[in-house]
Amino acid sequence: MLRHDGPESMKPVGEIEFATGIAAMFASGGYGPARGCEAIVGGADLTLGDALENVLETMLEVSGGRLRGIRNPLAWHESPEVSSSPVTPPRDLMLDSAFERGVKTLARFGLSLDAWVYHTQLGELYELARAAADVTVVIDHFGGPVGVGPHEGKHEQVFADWKRGLARMATLPNTRIKLGGAGMSVFGFDFARHDLPPSSEDLAAAWRPYFDTCIELFGVERCMFESNFPVDKGMFGYGVVWNAFKRLAGSMTPQEKAALFSKTAAATYRLSLHGDT
Repeated sequence: MLRHDGPESMKPVGEIEFATGIAAMFASGGYGPARGCEAIVGGADLTLGDALENVLETMLEVSGGRLRGIRNPLAWHESPEVSSSPVTPPRDLMLDSAFERGVKTLARFGLSLDAWVYHTQLGELYELARAAADVTVVIDHFGGPVGVGPHEGKHEQVFADWKRGLARMATLPNTRIKLGGAGMSVFGFDFARHDLPPSSEDLAAAWRPYFDTCIELFGVERCMFESNFPVDKGMFGYGVVWNAFKRLAGSMTPQEKAALFSKTAAATYRLSLHGDT
């Protein structure tokens, strides 16, 4: 839904317009009490320099105030076997001074940064998040522990490197982490090659070490579940993944469950919750 015409820098505004249109449909009440797209994370080129402010101002205006953050393609790996997106960003983008200035600009607009990176990039993300201390940095998809390519069959080493990187990230108070996205093949789980899709029990067992580590490092007040649909539907169903999350959080208190399923996300993206959910 990029804009067809106009400056290249403004084309992502079309995505915000589209999502805002969906939000307006929900706000009409025609779909019941649900309010879809009440918070929007868009895409804008954070290396634009002075032109970035105009882009963000336009996005905020057309969103009716629903824009909450920006996400750029950041996941990069030197091995061509490690890929999770048709869009490959430049190498070391997070170390680019223009990109860092763009991230810092987000603070002036009250916007967060969503970051999908592989565990091999957590050091770069740490430096960026530390430099932009006024920006909430949301680490997507468990922090990207890679299990394919040169990392295949090296689970213990990957897990140790991943945990070490996340432990540093967790020392920064402006960081949050999303628990999900492990339906992508880059994680190394082979459920998609089985004759039958995984059950919620299968997924919970496979993800338990990652879940427990994230809770240990960040605490529930900085962790939130995410479905990552429709990307993950090639490996399992939507209902199954949420049942897996329920199993992972099964031993937690009602308050801890509320944080993981709604309250952390609501606080991060400034959403209003109706009732004690």
